[in-house]
Amino acid sequence: MKKIKALFTGILCFSVVMFASGQTQKGPIEAGENIAVVTTKYGKVRGYIDDGIFAFKGIPYAQAERFMPPKAPDNWEGTKLCQIFGPQAMQPTAQDWEGQGEFNFGFLFNREPMDEQESFVLNVWSKGINDGKKRPVWVWIHGGGYFAGSANQLPFFDGRPLAEKGDIVVVSINHRLNALGYVDLSFLGDKYSDSVNLGMQDIVAALEWVRDNISNFGGDPNTVTINGQSGGGGKVSTLMAMPSAAGLFKRAIVQSGSTVKLQPQENATAFGKAYAAALAVTPNNTEKLDNFSYEELLEAGSIATRVLKSTEQKSSGQNFRIGYSPTVDGKFIVQNPFDPEPAPFSKDVAMLMGSDLNEFTYFNRNLITKKTLSEVRDIIAERFGKENVDKYIELYRKAYPNSTEPHEMLGFDIFFRSGVLKQAAAKSKQGGAPAYMYLFTWKSPVNDGSLGACHGMELPFMFNNIEMARTMTGGTKEAYILADKISSAWINFVKTGNPNTEKLPKWAPYNSDDGDTMIFDNNCEIIYNHDKELIEFLSTFPSTRLF
Repeated sequence: MKKIKALFTGILCFSVVMFASGQTQKGPIEAGENIAVVTTKYGKVRGYIDDGIFAFKGIPYAQAERFMPPKAPDNWEGTKLCQIFGPQAMQPTAQDWEGQGEFNFGFLFNREPMDEQESFVLNVWSKGINDGKKRPVWVWIHGGGYFAGSANQLPFFDGRPLAEKGDIVVVSINHRLNALGYVDLSFLGDKYSDSVNLGMQDIVAALEWVRDNISNFGGDPNTVTINGQSGGGGKVSTLMAMPSAAGLFKRAIVQSGSTVKLQPQENATAFGKAYAAALAVTPNNTEKLDNFSYEELLEAGSIATRVLKSTEQKSSGQNFRIGYSPTVDGKFIVQNPFDPEPAPFSKDVAMLMGSDLNEFTYFNRNLITKKTLSEVRDIIAERFGKENVDKYIELYRKAYPNSTEPHEMLGFDIFFRSGVLKQAAAKSKQGGAPAYMYLFTWKSPVNDGSLGACHGMELPFMFNNIEMARTMTGGTKEAYILADKISSAWINFVKTGNPNTEKLPKWAPYNSDDGDTMIFDNNCEIIYNHDKELIEFLSTFPSTRLF
């Protein structure tokens, strides 16, 4: 009895110490020569076990010469160690110091090494390996436009919490970007005839790796969901117009990146030619392309952009950058993703899509700084004309009747929201698998609420990873509760193609007549075409970015 009492006392004391120190006890990390070993088509890989979850990082899925399409990686002997994230794709801002700021404090971007050849890597988290189970697979495609970003760009991109909670296999990928991934050089001919949409070709190669290898990681290659935010959402949209990607995924999630139209082919060709001209490359001396430094390749892009702007070469409405974005090339991408309609081979792909209420506020804190109604009226008049002020305010209040602060009339987004509505309408009209729509309106309290419900704020919630996003969310009780609801919806969608959960109101598929939209906030609710008139009114003005 004394031993039992002593043991209880010891446990109690330990618990008190842990509580007092603010620490929570996590399970062990297990790593060793014969721990977490999986066989792939190309050789064995060894990861580690993180508190019961198998983790593999930096697995090669492809290789490629500069400006060439991806091909399978070389086979290797022995067991390849895959325990830390591989390098990110080449990009210009990876190591730049961007200074103190509320945005940087909130997001805490990881600073990572870059490599042109070694960045064709992916990461896997799973509850079980080599066990014959067929867990649904969720593939995360990072944002950053088509210019920057990585699978490890943000701390809360760690896939462990979702793999543990949902018993799904989580995969995240890197792929080529900017000058190396999205310049159309196919006009150079010969071996460069397929040198277009290379970043998208990389993603298809990664999905092919998932199809061929994920079974040994405990996953089901026939139940794959692709998911991306911002530029990643654009990539998910684009994959739905790629015949080579057909059948590689069953469901798709697009967050603040609904892309209806791509850069026109004539723009991509014009940019590619201007790009090559800046490097003095012609079809007769293409070998020069292998000898330029990455910095010289980037500078060529800047020169090409200036040339096109000076000649009034226009890009289409939904591009992140002139030239550095996918294009309908007729082979790899055969049509605009959702204009005039989705590709027939994506008809049976169920979709979940949405955006955030205050997408651009972190670029302009003035939008969410408290103001009087008179000040707000003056700003609206300057942007839209005095004659439209009352109409603007009337439609805003109809769309958001619970909004109480005048400045909130300036900070809501219609740029991404308009894209979501167009994409959902096209998907619904197709008459295939359903589309579900959400609007994320939860506002972070951190730094006087300066981020609001900004671009990317929903990410730690669907990753179920508030703990690694406390500077962004505040780590409040409300944040954890909402993350449980949102991540449950994501997991259910990955498993069934339906995001409904007992933790949320009943959620019907979207159709243009009803406009069912799930509001993600402390009080989650379904609303119907709430902002239809407001968006239609604002779309008559030249820019869909409000202020």
